[in-house]
Amino acid sequence: MVYADVIVDISVKSLDRPFQYRVPPELLEDAVVGALVRIPFGRGNREMQGYIIGLSGEARFDVSRIKNIQEVVKQGVVAESHLLSLAYWIKENYGATMNDAIKVVLPVKQEIRQKVQRTIYPAMQREELEKLAALWEKKHYRARVRLLQAILESPASWEEGLDHDTAVRQLPVTTAVVRELERQGVITVETARKYRNPISGGERDVPPKLNQRQQEVVESLLSDYRRGIRGTYLIHGVTGSGKTEIYMQIIQEIVDQGKQAIMLIPEIALTFQTVKRFYSRFGDRVSVMHSRLSQGERFDQFTRAKNGDIDIMIGPRSALFTPFARLGLIVIDEEHESSYQSDMPPRYHAREVAVKRASMVGASVVLGSATPSLEAYYRALQGRYRLFTLEERAGGAVLPKVWITDMRQELEENNRSVFGRKLMALMEEKLKRKEQVILFLNRRGYAGFVSCRKCGEVLRCPHCSVSLTVHQRQGKIHHLECHYCGYHISMPGTCPQCGSKYIGAFGIGTQKVEELVREQFPYARVLRMDKDTTSGKGGHEKILEEFAGQGADILIGTQMIVKGHDFPNVTLVGVLAADLSLNIGDYRAGEKTYQLLAQAAGRAGRGRKPGDVVIQTYQPEHYSIVAAAEQDYQAFYRQEIGMRQILQYPPVSNILGVLVLSEKEDQARKLAALLAGQLRSRQDIQTLGPTEAPLAKLRDVYRQMVYGKCRDYRVLRQMKNQMEQYMREHEEYRDCRLQFHFNS
Repeated sequence: MVYADVIVDISVKSLDRPFQYRVPPELLEDAVVGALVRIPFGRGNREMQGYIIGLSGEARFDVSRIKNIQEVVKQGVVAESHLLSLAYWIKENYGATMNDAIKVVLPVKQEIRQKVQRTIYPAMQREELEKLAALWEKKHYRARVRLLQAILESPASWEEGLDHDTAVRQLPVTTAVVRELERQGVITVETARKYRNPISGGERDVPPKLNQRQQEVVESLLSDYRRGIRGTYLIHGVTGSGKTEIYMQIIQEIVDQGKQAIMLIPEIALTFQTVKRFYSRFGDRVSVMHSRLSQGERFDQFTRAKNGDIDIMIGPRSALFTPFARLGLIVIDEEHESSYQSDMPPRYHAREVAVKRASMVGASVVLGSATPSLEAYYRALQGRYRLFTLEERAGGAVLPKVWITDMRQELEENNRSVFGRKLMALMEEKLKRKEQVILFLNRRGYAGFVSCRKCGEVLRCPHCSVSLTVHQRQGKIHHLECHYCGYHISMPGTCPQCGSKYIGAFGIGTQKVEELVREQFPYARVLRMDKDTTSGKGGHEKILEEFAGQGADILIGTQMIVKGHDFPNVTLVGVLAADLSLNIGDYRAGEKTYQLLAQAAGRAGRGRKPGDVVIQTYQPEHYSIVAAAEQDYQAFYRQEIGMRQILQYPPVSNILGVLVLSEKEDQARKLAALLAGQLRSRQDIQTLGPTEAPLAKLRDVYRQMVYGKCRDYRVLRQMKNQMEQYMREHEEYRDCRLQFHFNS
């Protein structure tokens, strides 16, 4: 007798353990590890779904109490066994149910009806078909005659056949006519599975010649690979230094060795250019996986990967779980991007999970960025990752000239516009030359903090070195609060630094910027790229294609337009409100600002024409802005890592965030205080909070936050397990839920 350990498809901590079921003889063939099954669950034998995570010949309970699996769901997708092991690692390290973790490693959960391609072939000689056509003409069988004439008039019909759906639609003939001719032996219809392919073809290209430094990086990495060394590598290269070409040449050799590769990119908006480049190099052995694909397209790419029909998968975070059997390499481009951090439980980071998956299957990991995350660079300097540096742009292009506009000075000189005078002058100059302009609106942190437009002062927490966050009541600012420790003050009427009345929460949207641009430059063709203009399928591609084809002069957008795109005719990038992201109430504010500004600056002057960048800010002296303007990562890193050491923030230390959720406010507060007490009981943990979460109430659920800092990650993970155990044992908090996140 065979027994299966099944994780029930329900995300409840008290049920987060395997339940044993008997596998009936008729299901033995299909009841494999990773299969989706239907089971009777609980006293009422309610029909539920679950995943088989283990099989054995031994019953762990009284055999009379063990129930039978009812059915193996044929439409369910089977998880690879090593992906189930990865799911368990995610559960243990990030605090979630096993069911939630399994759903993460199964980006496609359900089989979609297969798409088939039917092809019509003649089953008779030409002379016989001609006689038959003449006979049917006399009998006025017009539809049959149309089909035979189409076959006779197409010389390729005998070898390639006629596409069934095209014939039915264009001739037209009914499927009943086709079936009748097939029954009579006049034609044959062959059916083959047709995969939905979200990638359209393009001309194949020839790999360009690498410069000396690019070649050195490729050779060093491949030398390790040939010798069986599987490591994690960080390529730190300035914008435009040719990192993508390095990835492609490494992937080429990995694929030539019969292995497969995953290429992660941070945004759907980047898929268009990346896939186009990869398809030109590798043809239809490349595919793509992202959330804008239809369910059928996603399922077909999953199946093609599982069957070994493709070698390279490109996509955002979920592509990491592509079911490749011969995975040899994972590349994470723009590894610093926050989109690699899941914002839903389990709150895993793709970089950490990629390194773990690679270690499980004997693959290497390559991280790349012009602005590496502090975690990756810190580990590289410690020797845990191998570091490569590219200091020059490929193809002879030079870094752009960067101008910093002090918006305090503009205000003093009576310019109240969102455009500084330097930016206006350069826009006019570039547009006259038929060159393109990108206007990047840094909306991260929009209206979430209070600052003075006259002196640039931002109201900050004196304990945590983050900006205080606005809390509103009845549409007005009521008070300001720190979301790490709970420190709060009332909203001041004037700036505490200079006494100015120009203090408040300021911000502007992309739509407003577009209106102002059209007023100032009525002759310019303007495109806007934000959530509103890219909501439909293919929305990103349409806008990027139009701008790349020089169908517009100015592209206005938020973060999605400054990440990895390559437009050779863009010679000016204007950054509006550069310092908004400095004030997001997050210890990473300086890092995120440096990354955004350096990446934005990197979009200018990537072709043969020199580029200019204008950074508009109320804090021109801030080290993140100064370092970004000079494209000096080392200077930024030295300042930022010093701050992290003083305040014990990652990567120097580790931080565990515990989000308490409850529909009862008093229960949420009580449990948060209790958990904070558990953290404080450890001398090696520094505790912050409890305090309201940045979003204090969502869909009638109250949210409280507690933080714990500790150098030893294992201690924080142990505390996470202890809190989960506490929740299982104390019924009075059954209406509360916990969510954990590490170092995010």
